[in-house]
Amino acid sequence: MSHSTHVACLARRQQLLAHLGDGVAILPTAPEVIRNRDAHYAYRYDSYFWYLTSFPEPEAVIVLVGGDAANNAPQSILFCREKNEEREIWDGYRYGPEAAAAAFGFDAAYPISELEQRLPDLIANREALWHSLGHDPVWDAKIAAALNTVRNQSRAGKRPPKAIHDLRAVIDNMRLIKDAAEIDHMRQSAAIASAGHARAMRACRPGMAEYELEAELTYEFRRRGADAHAYTPIVAGGANACVLHYVDNNRILPEHGLVLIDAGCEVHGYASDITRTVPINGKFSAAQRDCYEIVLAAQSAAIAATRPGAPFMAPHDAAVKVLTQGMIDLGLLQGTVEGNIESESYKRFYMHRTGHWLGLDVHDAGEYKQGDDWMPLAPGMTLTVEPGLYIRPGDGVPQHLAGIGIRIEDDVLVTPDGCEVYTTAPRSIAEIEETMRRD
Repeated sequence: MSHSTHVACLARRQQLLAHLGDGVAILPTAPEVIRNRDAHYAYRYDSYFWYLTSFPEPEAVIVLVGGDAANNAPQSILFCREKNEEREIWDGYRYGPEAAAAAFGFDAAYPISELEQRLPDLIANREALWHSLGHDPVWDAKIAAALNTVRNQSRAGKRPPKAIHDLRAVIDNMRLIKDAAEIDHMRQSAAIASAGHARAMRACRPGMAEYELEAELTYEFRRRGADAHAYTPIVAGGANACVLHYVDNNRILPEHGLVLIDAGCEVHGYASDITRTVPINGKFSAAQRDCYEIVLAAQSAAIAATRPGAPFMAPHDAAVKVLTQGMIDLGLLQGTVEGNIESESYKRFYMHRTGHWLGLDVHDAGEYKQGDDWMPLAPGMTLTVEPGLYIRPGDGVPQHLAGIGIRIEDDVLVTPDGCEVYTTAPRSIAEIEETMRRD
């Protein structure tokens, strides 16, 4: 991990420590998870823990201790696995407490085996305990045990924290605004994912299986240094594209249909999230072209509405107006744009929101509302813009449109002057058809 990332994590810890006051925060990383018998899933750290530490190993906990009335300085303390030559032969390198403290900028580090013993003293006589209560029952029990240990030492002058606060809520607000290190990682992730989508377009042929295109994505992601897929990819040929979370990816691609590919990768923990919809034979039909242009215009309107001070729903509202007019033009809806929006009849063909926060999680942390009002967009926020049109066969659906499913999704950073689109995969009809040309 780069020096700039370590510096960014240190700054985040200092910001959080300032917020804690005379409090203490406890944050574990994710546990390893058994896949079957004695084989594990590939390990992925907890996003909140990673945000504050960039420490990659399992069996680790960070404890942040705020400054107190006795002028004790704030501390960030890591508990992690000890060095173990035998386990390192089998599983690979471990930092151990001493090396981890030096490499990641902690004030102190101890073996994870000492956490239970040290935790009561760390939380005693503190005004507040910050913990994500309810997210992990195992950790809830450990915290409860530490609190009870402190309560049982009242005659020795120790008292438990007077209040327990939600740690994730504080970090969520921090994570909404990406810093320079995060923006750099997200640009890398977007560039790799864009190359993966371009590769899939070039490889696409009628008669291929959906999973063959998934394999093209995986190859390009890993070839360019991505850690993994950011989520289970969707490769949906033909009418499968009208199933929003289709992940079977096992059908044969029909010659005259479209294929919707929703896939992103993860770089240094940061996700990209791209969707492209392309003609399997490399050329849009007239009906496909009409539908695609509507969705592309809706996305352009949504991107134009993505700017500082605009409410989070402004891009969605802009997209819905364009999509609804398009549905009327296609003969899918009758009446006026305003009337169809008010009745929500457009939701038959467009049923999801136009975007979500993006970052360490593909559906990233952060509230969408402040009280009853949608969150205003601010520089540093990153979100997806992903309108779609899903024409499932049914009453009133013209035969030449039935089964067409289209989504176009890009990753967008809010800037002081507007926004920056991170993702660069071919998007217009001309760009897609040129990429898919088979000379």
